[in-house]
Amino acid sequence: MVSSRTRIEIISGLLILIGVGLMLYKVFVLGFPLAPGEYRDVWTIEGKISFKPADGPVEVELKLPRSQAGWEIVDEHFASSGFGFDIRQHDDKRWAVWSRSSLEQPTTLYYKAQASRLSNQGLPERAPRPPVEPMLETDQLAATDRLVEVISAKSSGPERFTALLIQSLLPGASDPDAQFLLSTWEEERHRVILAVLGRAGIPANEIRGIRLEDGRRRQTLSALIEIHNGKDWVVFDPETAQPGLPEGFFVWQRRGKEILSVVGARDSRLEFALVSNSLPARTVAVMGDRAEEIALLDFSIYSLPVEQQGVFKGLLLIPVAALVVVIMRLLVGISTSGTFMPILIALAFMQTSLWLGLAIFLGLVSAGLVIRSWLSHMNLLLVSRISAVVIVVIFLMAALAILSYRMGLDQVLTVTYFPTIILAWTIERMSILWEEEGPHEVLVQGGGSLLVAVLAYAAMSSKLVSHLTFNFPELTLSLLGIILLLGKYTGYRLSELYRFRNMGDAG
Repeated sequence: MVSSRTRIEIISGLLILIGVGLMLYKVFVLGFPLAPGEYRDVWTIEGKISFKPADGPVEVELKLPRSQAGWEIVDEHFASSGFGFDIRQHDDKRWAVWSRSSLEQPTTLYYKAQASRLSNQGLPERAPRPPVEPMLETDQLAATDRLVEVISAKSSGPERFTALLIQSLLPGASDPDAQFLLSTWEEERHRVILAVLGRAGIPANEIRGIRLEDGRRRQTLSALIEIHNGKDWVVFDPETAQPGLPEGFFVWQRRGKEILSVVGARDSRLEFALVSNSLPARTVAVMGDRAEEIALLDFSIYSLPVEQQGVFKGLLLIPVAALVVVIMRLLVGISTSGTFMPILIALAFMQTSLWLGLAIFLGLVSAGLVIRSWLSHMNLLLVSRISAVVIVVIFLMAALAILSYRMGLDQVLTVTYFPTIILAWTIERMSILWEEEGPHEVLVQGGGSLLVAVLAYAAMSSKLVSHLTFNFPELTLSLLGIILLLGKYTGYRLSELYRFRNMGDAG
């Protein structure tokens, strides 16, 4: 008869071997980087086209990006979902076409590209087109001419004119003609900029692309403006008036018509999900040729939609925090207020930063304890008391966010990342502990929880840990095996060895 301990040891050993074995397969066969210092950033950009049925056949056209401005598209995937599919090309332009004879229910199509930034080179040179005169109403035309006249008097050339024009159209600007154009124009701000530049005789184009933010979901296309100063093309950001192509901007289309065209359907929408990953340069160079080989790996999350990849990038860090909690409680002997509260606090610290998160947590808990002590004198039932504490915590968080916003402390607005229910339950537990055990035990468990949360945050925020958990999610099996082994530990904790140190000296 195999004992329980032996079964746990066998299962744990198998889990550790499976996790490590799959990791080694990726490292030595597929060429995945074992250390984050050996990689090149690869962005996975997933476009999601959603629409609803209408009468007649359906045809969807999506303009596809190409390698430019230092970016190289190393891999592409398409999801047709029962549609006919084709890729058409003319000169340097490509577009994907989905078609279907009829549509009965809302549908979503996917396009996924993986791109890597090889250099910081700018956009390629191309001949400017003559400026296009905008089609304007009489009052819009008069306001445009006055705006052009005012800005021309202050500028020394096309670049300075464009910068002053964008500044006059930013929120809070005082130019009445600029604000009038924004209020009467149904287009976006960059369309107004292009119209005024056309009226001023400055060749200008629109650049459509994506502002890359790791883990961002439901991202939409952004626009930049490029003007020709007589010699070169100069790019401007219409949101800030800053010249130059932004560092984290992926160019999807430079000049041209709409990127998405949907015929035979309604309420069409194009959204993007983004996730950044790290792969060695040699793997990136041959990624397109080895896509099928990499896809053979069962324990890979790269085949998931990018939106889910971004979610798992954070979720895969939680087992690391759980291991920290197990080690600190079972081997070191640190007391905490609950088992998983340190993990949730550490996740909040990941969003707020460590020191700011500590200040917010201590402030909210301290204020909550004062209010909870007042509620205890009202002899409320447990359910009502907990509900009251939840409402008070939400009110405190809202008050802190409003006050910080008024004071210009934007970082404090991240208070919303703290788990409200956990904060309320922590306040309740500490209040009961204070009444039953005294303030010393509250300080011991509260301090222990914060210490474990800080250590879990340090582990989760490590670039090496983040790299390993995302690129080698199979290591979660190894972590599970280690935790199972620790669950059978019955020896002394470090805190107990320190507590009974005098007994050893006496012996």
